[in-house]
Amino acid sequence: MESLKNRTLLKVIFLGDSGVGKTSLMNQYVYKKFNRQYKATIGADFVTKELHIEDKSVTLQIWDTAGQERFHSLGAAFYRGADCCVLVYDVNDLKSFETLNTWHSEFLKQANPMEPETFPFVLIGNKTDVDGGNNRVVADKRAIEWCGAKGNIPYYETSAKEDVNVDEAFWGVAQKTLSSELKQNIYIPVISESFADIHEGQSRRCSC
Repeated sequence: MESLKNRTLLKVIFLGDSGVGKTSLMNQYVYKKFNRQYKATIGADFVTKELHIEDKSVTLQIWDTAGQERFHSLGAAFYRGADCCVLVYDVNDLKSFETLNTWHSEFLKQANPMEPETFPFVLIGNKTDVDGGNNRVVADKRAIEWCGAKGNIPYYETSAKEDVNVDEAFWGVAQKTLSSELKQNIYIPVISESFADIHEGQSRRCSC
């Protein structure tokens, strides 16, 4: 059995407006499940995923944070120590794209990384499945241009609902994060709480 001390822990923070599909992406990737009932994330929670990249054992600790304005003050404690920030928007929702600058700036402010210019970000455009793509309002070209202006951030388009490009996006996140810095080996605690336990609020239909 592999020693825990030989593993690398990478803390990844998911940010974006409420309802863009952050939780759905994480659940699809880790549990291969999609819940059609939308429940707003309360505060923050995380899931873990074990990977092997270039003969390295990597544990992704993926944090899901609430997109509602009233929870922004919770950010600092969760952002600190992050190794990568994944920004998520809905390709069918222009506002969720336009607020990416705010999320990007907010993360750098709260996390306060040592080298903000080179800190690894990844952008995901989600919900490409909605109405066969006919409802799309943000062209991939526009998203790619935004990424270029932010230092050539990697960009992926996904459908959490249909499990399209989800694994590829997370694999890209892991590789981007791992290559950005040499990580110290650290003990990985056992995670016993269910990811769904902290989700509250009234359910509603959502094409996440």
